[in-house]
Parts: sequence; structure tokens; C-alpha cells
Amino acid sequence: MPAGITPAPHLPVARVLVESSLPHLDRPFDYAVPVDMDQAAQPGVRVKVKFNGQDLGGYLLERVAESDAGHSLVPLAKVVSPVAVLTPEVRDLAFAVAARYAGTVSDVLRVAVPPRVASAEKDYVAAEAAAPAPGAATAHGGSAAPTPWDTYRNGPAFLRHLSDGGCPRAVVNPLQGYGPAGWPHLLASAVSAVHASGRGAIVVVPDQRDLGRLEAALADLVPAGAIARLTAEDGPTPRYRNFLRVLAGTAQIVIGTRSAAYAPVRNLGLVICWDDGDDLHIEQRAPYAHAREVLLLRAGQGNAACLLAGHARSTEVQRLVESGWALPVEADRAVVRSAVPRVLNTADSFEQERDPLASIARLPGAAWRAAREGLERGPVLVQVARAGYLPSLACETCREPARCQVCQGPLAYPGGSSPAPQCRWCSTTAPDWACPHCGGRRLRKGATGVLRTAEELGRGFPGKTVVTSSGDQVKASVGAAKALVVATIGAEPVAEGGYAAALLLDGDSLLRRENLRAGEDTVRRWFNAAALVRPAAKGGLVVVTAAETAAVGALLRWDPSGYAARELALRVELQLPPAVRIASVTGPRAAVEHFTATALGELAAAGVTLRSAGPAPLLSGPATSRRPAEDVRTLLFFPYGQASAVARVLRATKAAAAAKRTDEPVQLRLDGVDVL
Repeated sequence: MPAGITPAPHLPVARVLVESSLPHLDRPFDYAVPVDMDQAAQPGVRVKVKFNGQDLGGYLLERVAESDAGHSLVPLAKVVSPVAVLTPEVRDLAFAVAARYAGTVSDVLRVAVPPRVASAEKDYVAAEAAAPAPGAATAHGGSAAPTPWDTYRNGPAFLRHLSDGGCPRAVVNPLQGYGPAGWPHLLASAVSAVHASGRGAIVVVPDQRDLGRLEAALADLVPAGAIARLTAEDGPTPRYRNFLRVLAGTAQIVIGTRSAAYAPVRNLGLVICWDDGDDLHIEQRAPYAHAREVLLLRAGQGNAACLLAGHARSTEVQRLVESGWALPVEADRAVVRSAVPRVLNTADSFEQERDPLASIARLPGAAWRAAREGLERGPVLVQVARAGYLPSLACETCREPARCQVCQGPLAYPGGSSPAPQCRWCSTTAPDWACPHCGGRRLRKGATGVLRTAEELGRGFPGKTVVTSSGDQVKASVGAAKALVVATIGAEPVAEGGYAAALLLDGDSLLRRENLRAGEDTVRRWFNAAALVRPAAKGGLVVVTAAETAAVGALLRWDPSGYAARELALRVELQLPPAVRIASVTGPRAAVEHFTATALGELAAAGVTLRSAGPAPLLSGPATSRRPAEDVRTLLFFPYGQASAVARVLRATKAAAAAKRTDEPVQLRLDGVDVL
């Protein structure tokens, strides 16, 4: 302690986690607590400290009586705010997430705790000083009114378990995506049951449209003051105000996108993840945590109930079901048949006999008839794989994909009136393009986007309204009027009363993608769209244009769990994720080779042997200053039983490399869904 500064009389040492993404600084550092900061410097507050000649922010984790640093301690520079924004539960969760993903705690806390807004914090401090301490939420009797869970065989038992204060772990695949039986009301009923037991809940959804629908469903079941939205799209001030409401205990129910998984809810009783297969649940910054896994860790730490819901079922969720960790909540087949639309495949033998050209036509005769007849009863959804007008071009002569001469990115026409193709990666125009393979200069469309599809349907159905939903013009809902609604995948609006029919185009191109999860992703997207269509008894019809595969069969039978079980069995046989865990190491070849050799050596010394693949060049995506074209990737596969040891060694290896600065940095990702 410098001369002239008196230390605090009680617990004079503060352990601070400095806000730094450097792996070798990912540990608490000891600082002295001056006597004038004794009252404000409490665990969980934001502080400023001197570190290597700089003023850095950080979080005060705990105060202790003595330090084991072995040198005189530097005093805290400043307590930024007396509000303890980092609760013990969230602190422990951040450490667990960092350990699971071999990342830094500071990176996790950057997502978990919203940026400070001084004005909102000032109002919070004043309100806390004036108001009495909040008590536990008042439990009220559960209602005997019908709920959407009554449709499912063990749904009522699940709700009763929640209402009685239990902690069940369940998986459900809702049959409908609209109306009072839709998934928002299903999830809202579960949240209401937990709220009735006097406990809190967290619901994480992929995007703003889902968030708005869930909020509207909850408004009918729980008091508005008990709900807090946590999403970055609302802006920093509303987000921080809601965060402080949750921190104070005035809001017990949190709904939001992926960062809401870290909300400091008191007496947490239930965590819910909707549509966990959506890529939006994956944090785009290190350590790239998936919201589903964060919620699973949180449920385990706090002994809370867990509900994983989606129209389709991911292989990760199927693994939890088959391991017995979670139980499925399912409907009888008779109920399924009465609640879902009829599904028709234009590639089956019957349709092929009626329409021999159905396998090569983008809009076969059966799909055309379904659209025409559906428009007599209400809106018709047309799901298209790609946005834009002609998002993919190829050489007219040799059919090779057209590539940019600057960066080798794909060429496309950005709009119907564009005079020249443009690169989708670097935006360079190519008015004088020539095929490097055959010298041809004529381009043909390799795929048709949503705008071109809407244009063609407008000509095919004159006088009918055509609505598009894609890109930055995504619509949340449409009315019950008769219209063709052309939407890209994931941008399908909800129709009032459900769609009369849906056409799922470009199925073969979706299934042919070079990705381990191409089939699983396609099935999820199909089910999400098909769930917006009316039941077969009301004329609902879904037409899918794809070759007969297991994915199409799952949609025809409306069997998402069966498809997930089949996919998981194949992954187990091949020892691919999620049957095993995976780590990817990406960067310059020399750095990747040195990193993997060091990590594998450490693991071998500990008796752990991994299966590896690579290093191999990265063949897809644009080259950038952060990921140049010569980067390579090595994949490491390891069983769940060895996951803790592997993650610990990988984390330590990265920290050691960062401290020595002998190699260029590498990107380390665990369980990335896009690496295979």
C-alpha cells in the first residue's frame, strides 16, 4: 500500500477480474482496498484499477483478509458504481461457460453484463434507497383453465410439476406455430406455472419477431411488471433499465435473445430455449457460446427446471433425450394428424407419373395447383432458399460457378435491373466477365432468389397480391387476406388463422449443401414453415419440392424426433458431433501446427488421446484481414468424458502462447456447428 493510503480495517484485499481478452490475464488479481472505498467496494461492483501502467475496468469478485501475491498491493483506483451488477450466481456461470468453451471469463462477462448507463443506474440507486427490500414473489393458485399442454400426453403432468415447485427437464415439439395452440402460448403457460410457484424464469428465443410474439402471449397470463425484455436491439438504456429491474427482483421473468441466458433472476425456477437449432443462438464473439448450453449449465448449477422446445429437434437435444437427462413431452399420433397440415412431395412416384417434369421444374404442377387452390381459401406461403433476385450465377456453356476475379467470391445480380453481375463478397462489378474454364461470356442463373420468385408468381397469378419478406424487409405477420407471401428461410411471417397452403421450394439445393448439418437444418426450416399452415381438416396443405430422402420422409410423417434419432445414430456410428465434442484451431499454418502439437503433447502426457484431422486449408468464405486466404484449420474430436481435461489443456495452451508471443494467435472454437 503506497504511503498516505490507509487500508480498509476488514477484508482489505480485493480480488479483481480485469476486463481483458488476453488469455494469460484470465485470472483474478489482488488489489488493496483503501479505507475510503470500504463501503462501496463490495463483491460484484465495477471498479477501475491500475494494470501495467493503464487504467482498466474490472469486476470485484470477492474480498479476503490476506493476499498470496507476495508483494505490496496496488490500491483500487476507483469504484465505478456501488451497484453490484455481477451476482454470485452469474459469476459462477461465467466461469463455467469459460471453462466449457476454453475461453476467458472476461469475454463471457462482456455478454452477461450489459454496458453501464449512468442515468439508469442513478434512478435505480435512488429507487433502491427509497423502497423496502423485495420479498419473494407471491405464489397464486394455478388455474384449471385449459392450456395448450392439454394436447400432449404428459403435458398436464409437466405443468403440475412446475406449479408444485419441481424441476422437471423436458423436450417438446409444438405442433402449431400460430393461434392459441401455437408455441408462444405453450411456453407462456409453462412460465405462468413457474411464476405461480413463486419462482423466476428465463426464456431465450432467436430473434425479435419471436420475442414479440412471446411477450404478447405472456401478457395474458402474468403481470406486465413481472416481465423484463433483455435484448441488444432495444438499445442500451432500455436494456440496462430492464437488467436493473431483474437485479432488484422487481422482474422475475426474463425474455430475450441469447445474452438473456445470463440474466440475474432471483430464485430461478425454469430456463427455456426455443428453437435451439437456429444459428442466432450462437454468440458471434469469443468464446462462441451457444445459448442452449449456457442454459443447461445454469439449470444444473441452480437446480432449475429446463424446457427445450422447437418444431423440429436438434441432434444435441435428441442426445439429451436418449441419455435420459430430459424426457419428451409428446402428442398421440391421432392428435398429431388432426393438428398438422397434409404434406405432399412432388418427387414421389404418384406425382412423377402425373407430371414427368416435376423433378426438374422449380414449381411443379402439384405446387402450382396447391397455390391456386390455396388462394381461394386464404394466404399461401412460398418459402425460398435465397434472398435477392438472382443470387447465384454460372457459366452458360460449362455450368461452372461464376467467380469474382478479385477475391474468388460468387457473382450475382443484386437486382432485376442491375446491368452487370456483382461479387457477393467484395461488391466488385464484373461487366466483362469471362469464364476461366471455357472462355464463355454468357451467364445463367444458378438459383432464383425471393424477388425473382415473387416476380414470376406475380405474372403467373395476375391480380393476386404478392408480399415479400426477406433481408432487411422482414415482416412479422400478415393478415388473413388472400395473398402469395414469398419469404426466405427464417423470415416467414405468421398469418392470421394460419396459411391455407405452403410451397417449400429449393429443397434439393438445401439438402445438397456441403455441411454435416445440411439435412438437420433443412428439416428444421421445413417444420418451422409447415407449422404455420392450417390443419389438414381445414384444407391445410404443404408441398415440398425435393427428392425422396429421409428428410422429406420425416416431414411427410410429421416425425421430427424420428429424424433426429436417425441422424444421431449416424453421428454415433461415425463418431461425429454431437456424439463427440469437437474443437477447431484456425490460423496461420505454423501457428496452428505448433498449437496442436503442444496441446496434444500435454494431453498425451495426461493419458488423453484425441482423434485429429488437418491442418487443411479453409476453402469457403471470403478472405479478410483477420482470416487471410492461407489460413488452415485442424479439428480435434474427443469424448464427453474427457471434455473437461481437453478444454482445460486447450485453454492453458492458448494462454501460454499469448504470454510468450512466439506465434501468431489462433482462433480456438469448441463445438462450432459450422466447422463440418
